[in-house]
Amino acid sequence: MSDMREQVRQNYAAAATAVTQGIHVPLTVAANESCCGPAESSCCGTPTVTSGCCGDSGSVEQGFGASLYSTDERSELPTEAVLASLGCGNPMVVAELREGETVLDLGSGGGIDVLLSARRVGRTGFVYGVDMTDEMLELAESNRAKAGATNVEFLKGTIEDLPLPDDAVDVIISNCVINLSTDKPAVLAEMFRVLAPGGRIGISDVVAEDHLSPADRTERGSYVGCIAGALSRSEYLDGLAEAGFAEEEVTFTHEVAPGMHSALIRAVKPSAHGRASA
Repeated sequence: MSDMREQVRQNYAAAATAVTQGIHVPLTVAANESCCGPAESSCCGTPTVTSGCCGDSGSVEQGFGASLYSTDERSELPTEAVLASLGCGNPMVVAELREGETVLDLGSGGGIDVLLSARRVGRTGFVYGVDMTDEMLELAESNRAKAGATNVEFLKGTIEDLPLPDDAVDVIISNCVINLSTDKPAVLAEMFRVLAPGGRIGISDVVAEDHLSPADRTERGSYVGCIAGALSRSEYLDGLAEAGFAEEEVTFTHEVAPGMHSALIRAVKPSAHGRASA
């Protein structure tokens, strides 16, 4: 496991433990950096339902956390699932899930997107969540039980090497996780592999404006804080195309640091006949 991956794992393990223990203060993460410390933003967030990373103190902090979900969505779920929401967007906005579909959530954390998806696909659908952090998986299982979700399974694994067979799912969602990978081509290739022909992705992620160099992104925030590792818009589009996807779109929604945006990413895996399904 790379040093960066271990830093990410420790960060999310601390977030899960804080939620489980009912701690409502900024967390301490890798490199002696507080959740809202030198990096200016982080996916961990102070675990309160109504605020982003540091409450209402600034636009960067407001760009992350449970406040990006509607009141109705939050009311559907166990409190602990909402408190563990660490993302930069709401993939439910873009995924357009349908009854009976099989869904995969990359970096499923405390399970908020898995549980919301499970309600949308209904009893004939199924949702997998993949996460590499034991503490998050334990929290997610607890939230699954509290929600009474029977069409859900959480799996331990990395997003670079997904524990699912080829063509296994109809939809892939994710919320502010792909930017944390140090091998994004592997992630995109795995997404393509496990999607059934005609399947689609609908994810949220932090994306940089094209004029920002990797050094510029590092100046704006840490890797663990979901900033330094972000792809640019053109890098994302090119990476999706190289992995085999079609109809790629990257749409900025709100700025989380200068020149860095939460974005909605869409793409489809062409069907056997070379066209995406409707």
